[in-house]
Amino acid sequence: MKKNKEKRYRLDDEIASKIGLTINKQKRYRLSDIQEDFLFNTVTEINDYEPKKQFFTAISGDGKIMNIETYCKYYGLDFEKVRSFKLVSHTGIPFYNIAFYENDSEEGGEIDFLSIFKDKIKPIIPTYKRTISSYSDFDRLVISDVHVGMNVNPDGYSLYGGEWNGIELMNRSVKVVNYVIAHQKSKSLIIHDLGDLMDGWDGYTTRGGHKLPQNMDNQQAYDVAVKFKIQLIDSLIPFYDEIKIINICNDNHGGAFTYVVNSAFKTYVELKYSNVSVINQRKFIDHYFIGNRCFILTHGKDDKSLKFGFKPILDSKQIEKIKNYIDENRLHNHKIEFSKGDSHQLLFDSSTSKHFEYQNFGAFSPPSNWVQTNFQNSISSFTFFNYYENQKTQHNYIF
Repeated sequence: MKKNKEKRYRLDDEIASKIGLTINKQKRYRLSDIQEDFLFNTVTEINDYEPKKQFFTAISGDGKIMNIETYCKYYGLDFEKVRSFKLVSHTGIPFYNIAFYENDSEEGGEIDFLSIFKDKIKPIIPTYKRTISSYSDFDRLVISDVHVGMNVNPDGYSLYGGEWNGIELMNRSVKVVNYVIAHQKSKSLIIHDLGDLMDGWDGYTTRGGHKLPQNMDNQQAYDVAVKFKIQLIDSLIPFYDEIKIINICNDNHGGAFTYVVNSAFKTYVELKYSNVSVINQRKFIDHYFIGNRCFILTHGKDDKSLKFGFKPILDSKQIEKIKNYIDENRLHNHKIEFSKGDSHQLLFDSSTSKHFEYQNFGAFSPPSNWVQTNFQNSISSFTFFNYYENQKTQHNYIF
């Protein structure tokens, strides 16, 4: 092994661990002068794992453990460049495992999502030619209940079978992009994700209780969900002058997990595109204005308090609850659409209340084993709209 002028080395995990480095997948490390000297004094050959002297011990002369700042000063390390550290003692000698910022732009601890996902997500190219003969005020795409990680056939004996995984999700995303562009009537797109993006953290809903059958661990589900959401925007943005997204993050399946995924998604797309904006809604119910219209959005159930959510068919108590929300927020001068997911039913009610339209949106995912057993083999879908000043057209896509 020869010394490198730039002090960058590719090291095996065991060697990197021996000199107190934080292991990374790329196995590339930038070393300080002291770390480099320690490397060459400790390991003379690439396969020589027997240390010839001790690690940078964290024990001071008085026998006490040094704090990280004192440790850095003692060994000539730049404390200001420490990104993270951990006191470890698996060798029998306590020392600090330290990760350093490689440059000034890294300081602050922000994750560079652009570099992480660069060239890893390919936009979907629509398979037909698009023509727009007339324009609407805005288009709207509504997706709900994606349930990333759900296993719809856990033992192979569910009533109606089915498959739901990353491949199936990406296949459906292709259909979304093609359908949206085929029915596009505006240069402005609104996307409403009505919650339950994630099926559950560690196989449980936000309230715990019974275990959910899942086919992904948390990390896999996170990667698949972030890729799905980014791919939609990367694919649709060439056709729209602006895209605005609202994600419901207060739901009964994903909860905080849904928020974490959508937070990464927001950071990525808002950095990449100046004409894309994201709101991650943490309230159980909130409302948004677009022209003379008001959209009241909710998942239908919240993350902890509401045991029985909004029903697919309104009753008098729920009419009063929505009417009270409209009164409290003085929304009377707008065309109001109350939109929810959760029920996995595509059902619209424009006449029960004269104050608002009640919209149940279907699930993007297929029915779970529990739904198949307790109810039926329900449809899955998404819905696309073109909005005009006083009218709208609705397009339901049934998988």
